[in-house]
Amino acid sequence: MNNPKSATVIGSGIIGLTSAIALQEAGFEVRIFTKELFDKSLSHKVGAVWFPYSIEPKEKTDRWAAISYKRYQEESKYAKGVSMISFLNAYSDLQEEKWVNQLPHGTAREATPTELPKGMENGLIADVPLTEPPLYLPFLVERFLESGGKIELRTFSTLGELDELEAWVVNCTGLGAKAICQDEDLHPMRGQILRAEKLEIPSFADPTRKGALSYLINRSEDSVIGGTDYDDDWNEQEDPEDTMKILDRLKNFGVNQKPKILETIVGLRPKRSAVRFEFDPNYPSIFHNYGHGGAGYTVAWGCALELANEFKEVILGK
Repeated sequence: MNNPKSATVIGSGIIGLTSAIALQEAGFEVRIFTKELFDKSLSHKVGAVWFPYSIEPKEKTDRWAAISYKRYQEESKYAKGVSMISFLNAYSDLQEEKWVNQLPHGTAREATPTELPKGMENGLIADVPLTEPPLYLPFLVERFLESGGKIELRTFSTLGELDELEAWVVNCTGLGAKAICQDEDLHPMRGQILRAEKLEIPSFADPTRKGALSYLINRSEDSVIGGTDYDDDWNEQEDPEDTMKILDRLKNFGVNQKPKILETIVGLRPKRSAVRFEFDPNYPSIFHNYGHGGAGYTVAWGCALELANEFKEVILGK
């Protein structure tokens, strides 16, 4: 390796971009190789509200989520596409909602009966970060490039190909890591969402029923209505039946305003029994950072900053 302070990030979604910027902030020279630019990535398709959904292990992911919360809270003062919003989350067992403990004191509270949508029995309301990918991802790319970073289109098929790069490598390929790493634990969780004209209804989510994930996220110019959470479903095409289910669930929550649909979006979340966050045992110059399920934005900065600290300790000895 010619330059120990040179790092290459594979992937330009939210995990790749935050990892690259965190490494720059730690003193590394960073380039990004990606099979497609950020606006074609899964990260560009999602609602991206802060909530630790469908991600393990909780003891680590809650910590990463808390770090990310603080970063987004600071960025909301100046970054494009980042704001703090009031968000209602349904729950079945309050004892399982450990993520609340990672929020600033007094941030979360029980929703009153009048604040709960029709049919929702329990919910927590908290001020949380909302990131709007069409605005935030270009902001991150611009920041990365202005700090001397370079982005190049390139594909990889094996870990051996990554190992041949003369740099420390961070594998942020999301679902692509299934083939690159031959990772049998990694699988898709299909999501379908509807982008609609902005609705005058408070943002909320109900993740309590597997296979019937429901949420409404109001952004600056539109609303995102979701969704689906189908494991091992590789279908990236719009399913009209899912569209009807999404709209029916929204109506069942007492939302009588008929949404004007602008776009139907489908994406495959990279789900794993646990986020892979480690140096590869066989290729010690490669660090894996993938498998974030439905919470990529929620934990991205936490993972990125912890990754950068580990690189400083292991590689720079600081």
